Amino acid sequence: MHRRTLLKSAAVAPLASSVLIAGAHAQGGGQAAWPNRPVTILVPFVAGGPSDIVARAIANRMSQVIGQPVVAENRAGANGEVAGRALARAEPDGHTLLVGSIGVFAINAALRPDLGYDPVKEFAPVTLAVTTPNVLVVNPDKVPVRTTAELVQWLKSNGGKASYSTSGVGSSDQMTTELFKQRTGTDVAHVPYRGGAAAATDLIAGNVQMSFQNLPTVSGHIQGGRLRALMVTDSKRHPTLPDVPTAAEAGLEDFVVTSWQAVMAPAGLPQPLLAKLSGAVTEALRHPEVRPQLERIGFDVVANSPDEYGAFQRAEIARWREVIQRAGIKAE
Repeated sequence: MHRRTLLKSAAVAPLASSVLIAGAHAQGGGQAAWPNRPVTILVPFVAGGPSDIVARAIANRMSQVIGQPVVAENRAGANGEVAGRALARAEPDGHTLLVGSIGVFAINAALRPDLGYDPVKEFAPVTLAVTTPNVLVVNPDKVPVRTTAELVQWLKSNGGKASYSTSGVGSSDQMTTELFKQRTGTDVAHVPYRGGAAAATDLIAGNVQMSFQNLPTVSGHIQGGRLRALMVTDSKRHPTLPDVPTAAEAGLEDFVVTSWQAVMAPAGLPQPLLAKLSGAVTEALRHPEVRPQLERIGFDVVANSPDEYGAFQRAEIARWREVIQRAGIKAE
């Protein structure tokens, strides 16, 4: 990157300037300079899903902010456990991050007592990046329905032969569908994949019949006619899909589920470094080119502080632990 470009970024954004200066000088307390080499953002799912989209949006802009390459690296497996273990083992020097979902940072901890990482004790919260509702979608060629009520009747008439795809065991899409099954008295088999993009691809192919997917994963497929949206799990209609009813409008009261993506670092980062790292990430998310790009496909950008996200994460773990215990949901 040219020095002129870096200086222009610093002039426009004082926060970016402070990050660049930090990269040129040693941290306090004997810490090495940051950044002194490329930064890696681990993505716990295959390319094309929400975590991947958010990670690459951050990486593209953050590299201009800090003056070092920022690379998104997909480490799919076990609904985030592969990438989670890698982050837990990484050096707390600001050069390894993880962009993950509600499943990776909250539901896994509530669902799996033998989880191979602790998302509270072994990770340092950087920011809650984005939130988004889930969308109930069906394959329009395989499922001849246009409303949620019609889908419920179709599922019951098929006697448990239908199946649904998710981004993995313990994902928000699985939890949402299991709640849907309980509320509607339907029987649908779970088919987990290694990310939302793969779950949507197989739904389009007709190998499964329905799914609750994050809005950004399926918005393009809905608009292209490859999938049909029946409802959004939000309290209000989403501007990306203004003609799609909310769960309440579709007949399911108290069925609001918000998915989210957040950024974590390894535990043990010195506080000044964590503040600089959080500043660089949130600056990237709030950039006037990045925010609209994410909002157009259905994300709501949050970009809050480490303390705010840490409190939110702990509350989400408690919330989903209660839901899982009440519903009797077990890890597969």
